[in-house]
Parts: sequence; structure tokens; C-alpha cells
Amino acid sequence: MVVDIHPHVVSPDTQRYPLAPLGGKQSTWSRERPTTYQALLQAMDEAGVAKAAIVQTSTAYGYDNSYVADAVTTVPSRFTGVYSIDVLTPDAVKTFDYWLTRGCSGMRLFTTGSTLPDQATWFADPKTYPFWEHASAKHIPVCMQMQQDGLPLLRQIMDRFPKVTIILDHLARVPFEDGPPYTAAAEFLELAKYSQVYLKITPFNVSPTSWGKAAPDTFFAKLIDTFGASRMAWGSNFPNSPGTVSEILNAARRAFSFAKASDQDWIFGKTARTLYPVLAD
Repeated sequence: MVVDIHPHVVSPDTQRYPLAPLGGKQSTWSRERPTTYQALLQAMDEAGVAKAAIVQTSTAYGYDNSYVADAVTTVPSRFTGVYSIDVLTPDAVKTFDYWLTRGCSGMRLFTTGSTLPDQATWFADPKTYPFWEHASAKHIPVCMQMQQDGLPLLRQIMDRFPKVTIILDHLARVPFEDGPPYTAAAEFLELAKYSQVYLKITPFNVSPTSWGKAAPDTFFAKLIDTFGASRMAWGSNFPNSPGTVSEILNAARRAFSFAKASDQDWIFGKTARTLYPVLAD
């Protein structure tokens, strides 16, 4: 069973679902390719994707998770939600609990991205500690949209909250262009010692602008050897990344064609069901 842990949805109905993008500017892709959850379902069916953990579109809706929540409520047999909240606010835990009642199975901290190009540091502010404690207690994984220069602060958080599950979106943009033995990725690879860290592989990693001296079989084999396939999961990033879900999935399958079947099973479904048990039903 193939599971996608990183699609997005955007409604064309801005009256019912007002725009409030983080960074104050809507992302180009969400403006040009608004994709309803109904369209996502159709794309999943065409690709043979059974279920999905829809990730909040922070560059369109900011901290208002209403559209993802409505999708999850309408199609709970296929969807769960990865939401975003302002973790610096005094009522962050109360807000967290509200969204848990509306289909939230994961949280995402958008610390950098197309509308916020610089790596933020606020996710390690002591004001966020109640959020981290609550995520740990509720067994809610936290996706980190971040860059490599944020890793030292992430290590601080993981040292303080060793039971919170961390998922690195887009492999935290790890450098790989130097090729084997991937010395430039050394700091990233050292994160394997944290058993709470999981890796999310998306088209940014599968189809980069340039592989340099790297190649999918050597780079992804390095990740499997270092972290284990059971800590790696595929996400389509649809419709942010160009192409259909079928095309995106097929590209990922080609990139991991070198891997043994049991490892591919983890990457394309079993890890996702471990991270989001509601999708295992």
C-alpha cells in the first residue's frame, strides 16, 4: 500500500478559506495551481496511492488549517492532516489540542521556505518548549521545514525532548553534489544517532536541478545504510512539484530501483503508517 506523506491542497474558494500566507506573500505554485482535495484524490487514484497525510499549505493559509481539516473530515478513510500553528504563542498547547480534534495527526514547523528564505531560529526558543512537550506526550510527529544551518538548534531540541518524533522535510536540503563518500553531508548523516529522526524524500531530492558527482543509487543507498529504510518515507510534494502524482511516484520508484524490495516497502508505505498510525487502518 503506497502512502504519500507530503501532498498539499489549496481551495480556489478564498472567501470560505481566506489566504494568510506566512511571510506575507502567497507562493507562486499555490496561486497558479490551486488543487482541491477532490483533485488530489483523483490524482492519487490514478497513481495507485492508497492514503495521504496532507501537509498544511503554509504559503497560502499560514496557521489556519481549516481546508486540510475539512478534507480530513470529509474523507477520513484516505486522509489525515499535518497542521501548523504558531508555537510561540502562550496558548499554543490549547490551539494544538483544538486541531487534534479536527483530524491532526502531525505538526509542521515552517522555519524557512519560498516565502521565508532565511532559516529561522524561533523553533528553539524556550517559549516553544510547551509545544515540544505536548507533541512528545501526544505522540504527534513534527515535520521540520528547514535548512542545514538550522541543524545545531534542532539537535538542542532533540537533546531536550528525546521522545519527540522529528521528520525532516525534503531531507533538510542536505548537500550531496560532492558525491561519494558524501563528506558535505556529514553533519546531516550524524543525525542518525537520534533514533527519533525520520527522513522525508520528495521530488526536491529525487529530481534535483543537478546531481553533481552524486547519483540516486549511491546517495540514497548511503541514507538507507545510515538511517535504515524504516526511518525513510516518500512524499509527492504535489502540486508544488511539477507533474502528476503518477509521474512523481514513478520517478521516485526509479530512483530507489536499486534497493531491495523490503526497503522499498518501508519507503513507499510502511514508514508512513508507522508515523501516522491512523493511515494503517
